[in-house]
Amino acid sequence: AEFKEKAAAEPDPAAPAEPAYTCMSRDAILASPNTIEFGSKWDPLGLSDLGSDETIAWFRHSEVKHGRIAMAAFVGWWVVGAGLRLPGDLTEGVSFSSIPSHGLDAWEAVPGWGKAQMLLFAGLIEFHDELFFSRRGEHYLRGGTPGKNMVPGLYDPLGLHKNKSEEQLARGRDAEIKNGRLAMIGFAGLWSAASIEGSVPFQPPC
Repeated sequence: AEFKEKAAAEPDPAAPAEPAYTCMSRDAILASPNTIEFGSKWDPLGLSDLGSDETIAWFRHSEVKHGRIAMAAFVGWWVVGAGLRLPGDLTEGVSFSSIPSHGLDAWEAVPGWGKAQMLLFAGLIEFHDELFFSRRGEHYLRGGTPGKNMVPGLYDPLGLHKNKSEEQLARGRDAEIKNGRLAMIGFAGLWSAASIEGSVPFQPPC
């Protein structure tokens, strides 16, 4: 009886406080870019129905970043395949002119420390992007724009976009997402064609 009285006297635990931030909503994120070519959003696996608004914001931020990487990789593969080379040496004893023209062969020709430097550079960009998101604006999980680059000087160092309207910037973001998606498909095709002969119809050796 004494235990019941003590239990009854204790107040109920307070309800968890509402967060002081508001993440961009799932609907707002999925509203762009338009996908009129599919009639509606193309999501056969239903990934856009998973998790919370923060989950979708993280998905979009990751998509934009992977699209940028794929665009850079596709252009790099094309440049090497076209025979364009920088002057000088990649490292001691390895000149840029000696790099093979096939994409995967070119990657294999890069010394291990060179590959490590590329990965380290990418990691530093990622780290500072998260750091500056927290210090210089709203984080993309706290109401900021998913995919927005926050590393100073990495995007638009000449300030060509600083006078554009919000509508123009939004259209540019939509175009970037679509181009990134196409680049991811394109790079996957190049990698498949280089790895498995005949896996991509009509694709010449690359």
